Amino acid sequence: MKNRQLHFGMICVTLLLSIGCASIQKDPLSLWNDQAPAKQALEAYVTATTVPGSPEFIPVGNRIAVFDLDGTLILETDPTYFDWLLFEHRVLDDPNYQATQSQIAAARLSREKGVFPELSAQRERMVAEAYKGLTVDEFYVFVRAFMQEEQPGFIGMKRGDIFYKPMVEVIAYLLKNKFTVYISSGTDRLTVRPLVSANLPEIPAKQIIGSDSTIITRKQGDTDGLSYTFTKGDELVLGGRNLIKNLQMNKVSTIIQEIGVQPVLAFGNSSSDASMLNYTITNNKYKALGFMILCDDVEREYGNRQKAEKMKEASKKYGWISISMRDDWKTIYGPHIKRR
Repeated sequence: MKNRQLHFGMICVTLLLSIGCASIQKDPLSLWNDQAPAKQALEAYVTATTVPGSPEFIPVGNRIAVFDLDGTLILETDPTYFDWLLFEHRVLDDPNYQATQSQIAAARLSREKGVFPELSAQRERMVAEAYKGLTVDEFYVFVRAFMQEEQPGFIGMKRGDIFYKPMVEVIAYLLKNKFTVYISSGTDRLTVRPLVSANLPEIPAKQIIGSDSTIITRKQGDTDGLSYTFTKGDELVLGGRNLIKNLQMNKVSTIIQEIGVQPVLAFGNSSSDASMLNYTITNNKYKALGFMILCDDVEREYGNRQKAEKMKEASKKYGWISISMRDDWKTIYGPHIKRR
């Protein structure tokens, strides 16, 4: 009898352990600390909006989530944005490119002195001109080659490995629950596509919104597109002229133009994402949330606590949910990647 009871007890323990292990394995946000307010809020939100019969149920067609890129999904602070580092590489390291003196001066100043030009039409024009004449495929090849270089400031990281693992989990979690995920970035969309396809292949190119520059044919020259007809044998190339910088209110405009549905979830990390988050949670017919990532980790990442505090205060003001990289995430890039 005792042996039978012992055997039964062992079976019960085994089952409980199995259930516990299964629960751990099924945790879709396993890289988040369990007590993180943002994790709890997101899980409660997804449950409330995806269960049929729930008063907050959202039809699949309206489950739209938008994410910023730099500082929200990928490394932003060592030392600056991916697209500017790509520009430096083009100007200073690419033997196939004949850079202008102004491009060289700006690239050297940032690489050698850590002085980066302020956002301006002149800066955007200078960056766009650096790729003028490349075909779209040639540009993709250039970006992918840059992604294979070692990432300064970290051990075990390439430039293409800069995605925040906990945020990759968030996207997988939302996709599993039939949300459609869009990326709305201030970076040129042609730069974003190779990065996303390598790390988030579930997000197609048509769901990537970014800054845009002209695309023309090689024979078109300076002829306006209204006066030029694409003909057989034409080859598409980058025109080298910036059209739109997808930041602040421009993010709202492009969401309306390209998605046509008001998002119910928005994720950002800076004041340039404020319009996108506020648009998402304002006068929405469905329950909607905005999340703001705080760059407050100075141990595992190159954080900026002053900026983090500023965005924390903005979150309180506008009703966004803060995400602390320091307190909410068990890891940032994975255990094999270390900050120097």
